[in-house]
Amino acid sequence: MELTGFIRILRRRWWLAVIPIALSAVPALISYFDGPAQAPVGFSAQIRYSAAQKLNLPQRDGDYQDVWLASELTVNALTEWVRSASFRGEIIAELADAETAPGPFGIAADNARSIGLIYLSHAQADALEAIAQAAVLVLSQRSQAYFPQLGGEAAQVTILEQPFVTTAPRPLANRFAPLIQVAVGLFIGLALAFSAEYLDPTIYHQDDIRRLGLPLAGVIPKRKS
Repeated sequence: MELTGFIRILRRRWWLAVIPIALSAVPALISYFDGPAQAPVGFSAQIRYSAAQKLNLPQRDGDYQDVWLASELTVNALTEWVRSASFRGEIIAELADAETAPGPFGIAADNARSIGLIYLSHAQADALEAIAQAAVLVLSQRSQAYFPQLGGEAAQVTILEQPFVTTAPRPLANRFAPLIQVAVGLFIGLALAFSAEYLDPTIYHQDDIRRLGLPLAGVIPKRKS
C-alpha cells in the first residue's frame, strides 16, 4: 500500500486507532508514576575483596609474579565457591542464631584477576546488612573446609570495600513496561483501523475503483467553498 493510501485510511479511521492507544496509555502512565513508590524494589549490596594463599614470603628468591598468579587463582576459586550452594548454606548457618531469619536472598559473584566481587540482594535492607556481614565472615574463615590445597588454613582475604546497602534499580522490564503497553495499543489500533477499512465496501477514492479493476470514466472534483 502506498503512503498516501495509508494516510488516507488513518484520516478516515483515526478514532479506531486512538481508542486502544488511550486505553493502554492511561494505566501505563499511572503505573509509571505511582508504581515505583508503591511496589517494593528491593535492596542490593556489593563486596570487593582480594585474596591469596598464605605463603612464607621471607624465604622466597626471585620475582613475585607467581605470587600474583596464585592470588588470581585463589580469587577464581573463591568466586566459584561463592556461586555454589555451599556458600549460601554457610551464610544461612551463620545467621541461624539471628533474631530474624534471612529468608530468600540473591547472590552472584565475579572477579577481575585478583579482585573478587560479590553481589547480594534482598527485599529488606536490615536483613541484607546481616547477610553481607555473614558473607564477609564466611569468605574470610571457611574457605579451608572446601579447598584442600589451602593446607587447612583459610585463605587470606582482605575486604577492599565494605558492603553498603543501596536501593536496587527497577528491572528493565518494569521500566519499559509502559512503553510496551502503548506500543501494543498502537498495534491493536492500527489493526482495527485497517480491518474496518477492509470490511467496509464503501468507495471513498478513485484508487478504490482502480483496485477493483473497474474502468474510471472521470472524476468530479470537490466543490470549492
